[in-house]
Amino acid sequence: MTTPPALSIAAGPPLDGEPGLGALTLPGFLREVTEAYAEREAVAFPSAGGVVRWTYAELWERSVEVARALRASGLGQGARVGVLMTNRPEWLAAVFGTSLAGGVAVTLSTFSTAPELDHLLQTSGVSFLLLERQVLKTDFAAILTELEPALFEAGGGTLRSTRFPFLRHLAVVGEAVPGIETWRDFLARGAGVPSALIDATAAAVRPSDTAVVFFSSGTTSLPKGVLSAHRGVTVQMWRFRRMFGFGPDDTVRCWTANGFFWSGNFGQALGATLAAGGSLVLQPVFVAEESLALMAAERVTFPVAWPHQWAHLESAATWAETDLSAFVYADRATPAAKHPTVTADWTEPGRAYGNTETFTISTCYPANTPEEVHAGSSGLPLPGNTIKIVDPLTGAVVPRGDHGEICVKGPTLMLGYLGTPLDTTLDGEGFFPTGDGGHLDEDDRLYWKGRLTDLIKTGGANVSPLEVDEALSAHPSVKVAKTVGVPHDTLGEIVVACVIPHSGQETDPEALRAHLRTRLAAYKVPRHILYFAEADLSLTGSNKIKSTDLRTLAAARLAP
Repeated sequence: MTTPPALSIAAGPPLDGEPGLGALTLPGFLREVTEAYAEREAVAFPSAGGVVRWTYAELWERSVEVARALRASGLGQGARVGVLMTNRPEWLAAVFGTSLAGGVAVTLSTFSTAPELDHLLQTSGVSFLLLERQVLKTDFAAILTELEPALFEAGGGTLRSTRFPFLRHLAVVGEAVPGIETWRDFLARGAGVPSALIDATAAAVRPSDTAVVFFSSGTTSLPKGVLSAHRGVTVQMWRFRRMFGFGPDDTVRCWTANGFFWSGNFGQALGATLAAGGSLVLQPVFVAEESLALMAAERVTFPVAWPHQWAHLESAATWAETDLSAFVYADRATPAAKHPTVTADWTEPGRAYGNTETFTISTCYPANTPEEVHAGSSGLPLPGNTIKIVDPLTGAVVPRGDHGEICVKGPTLMLGYLGTPLDTTLDGEGFFPTGDGGHLDEDDRLYWKGRLTDLIKTGGANVSPLEVDEALSAHPSVKVAKTVGVPHDTLGEIVVACVIPHSGQETDPEALRAHLRTRLAAYKVPRHILYFAEADLSLTGSNKIKSTDLRTLAAARLAP
């Protein structure tokens, strides 16, 4: 009798046996690390007046201050608080403070343009918005004024907005704005709220409660709000500490300029560092020369950067002369390993696969896993997780080794998308179909092979081609727009728009890019806009073009 082939289903060990897990709510996590590391430095943040430093005890107190202010302002259990800030101490206090008060932190990208922020605020239904006044040239107060002038008529009181009907309070970090409460005045609201009440609301939070909303670009045109439970978030925070191999006596000083509104950076940089009693060295905006000076001055041991950031750091004029000798946890595959002052020999747990919907990693190998063990894979299923590979058309599980769609189920899986019934997102067995392609080998190792959908991954961020296409189509010169990802050495992919113009219309790529910059975050704006005649492309009756063919054409056009 012929033995049927094994199916592509692999499960990790039970979650309850995973070592290193602590409290499974954000308030519990913060309390546990504060009790363990109270007087250690938790945050270092360069400012005009010098470096702001908070101990773990001070991080707890600043978070309690935010929680008291939110409670005094009427925040109830499960109410959503938008946090629109760069990486700074107030961001940490706002997110942890929201959880201490029993609310849900909604992390908003500081790359957002006016239309994007409009979508994020309307979709999330936040009751409170805690924002940074200005990030580079973007004035968020001006954007809010443009979107809803009525927001500024309350003079710091309760808001009445028909555009954002749930939004009741605004508070701003940075330069004061008429009509918006200052951060100092916002915190002063909570002066009469006893700390015992915050202790009670924090203790009432359950691991199954919604903790955060992170936005992720999917294959649809607009970012989707991903609801994650406290257990899912905190499991990953503790887990990243284990994956990186950080112990309580290790000196973990983590530099990052990547926004914590990306779930990956929240989990691996913020989560692993705080779980290990380390210090977060924060930089609000990435500028290579400033980053190098900050890493040297703060004796950073654990730099967290995307590939394109490493390329900028390596090409900076001050690269070779900067003292980076404190680096310990710098992957040997990055330019850091080749720096003249670096002697570290370390491999990060980069053999991993995950999604925002699973609050980052679902499969992984720990740091310093030998090549003969990981064999170029994306790792093994983590505790509690089950991975299956299915035929993307039929949903049937494929034989072991066959290519198909990666589907995931486990304890960090999202509670759902905002505004989307969960049964339309998961399959009948409760698995999340990721839209990614890959296969499982005989040893349960997962091999990710790229997107089955058209989603573009550029510099660690997801870009929906449909979102870019919609913005392009709003321009009067554009007849047909199709955006694709073209391979790139450091970014993974770059965003390239292929456009058929209306007859007689001007073809000016820079003018079109300027149009897009008012509607899309900078990383979504195409690096290149390529013009084609209709005769160059095979269009269907609905003006559709096959993405794979167009990607090949675009790559050929851009080739040297």
